[in-house]
Amino acid sequence: MRQMETVDAVSAVKEESTKLDKPALTDFPIHPLLRDRWSPRAFDERPIPREQVASIFEAARWSPSAGNGQPWNFIAIPSTDHDSFERALSCLNEGNVVWARTAPLLVLAIASVNRENGAPNRTALYDLGQAVAHLSVQAAALNLMVHQMGGFAQDRAREIFELPDGYEPVTFIAIGQQGQHSLLPEALRAREEAPRTRKPLDTFVYGQTWGKVSSLVATTDQDAELETA
Repeated sequence: MRQMETVDAVSAVKEESTKLDKPALTDFPIHPLLRDRWSPRAFDERPIPREQVASIFEAARWSPSAGNGQPWNFIAIPSTDHDSFERALSCLNEGNVVWARTAPLLVLAIASVNRENGAPNRTALYDLGQAVAHLSVQAAALNLMVHQMGGFAQDRAREIFELPDGYEPVTFIAIGQQGQHSLLPEALRAREEAPRTRKPLDTFVYGQTWGKVSSLVATTDQDAELETA
């Protein structure tokens, strides 16, 4: 019995060692859940426990929204529901189908674009984005990976999932445990292994006027430049 346990432990360590860790190279410290979160294309096919799925949607539920309008809606499609899963895949761009088919859960994120009184909800997409951000951080806390996709046929998704008027399909989301990137096609494997990059803070956080770097996010060298400007 002990020998079997040892073999299982070695296999688990070997499998874990082949997974990618891609922490963000930050200029300022951020929470590890945010630092370590990234969007893989290699997913493990093992189903996600029901309680974990419920937890990630509970996190979305408690996201802030304008006037507490909560304009988010989700269609959760586990791979075990084969017919619905194939219909979801049929909405995705071909390049996304290649890797998304191994994810154990696909989610269609939908925004209610009108308020209850019928007036347009200007912040609906913003609020849905916040809800998905909460979802993704909760997923990270559960060691799950999230990859959001804008590449899909909106009209087809609207028809297949029978969305009523006033509801806009915005993104598909693949969720699951990280899989083995070595199994991806070569082009996708290269993208998986590539370093993560982001625009520097001084290109989008301004102070006083547009284009003027805010001293609140300036690096040490930039601080000196701002003082002499």
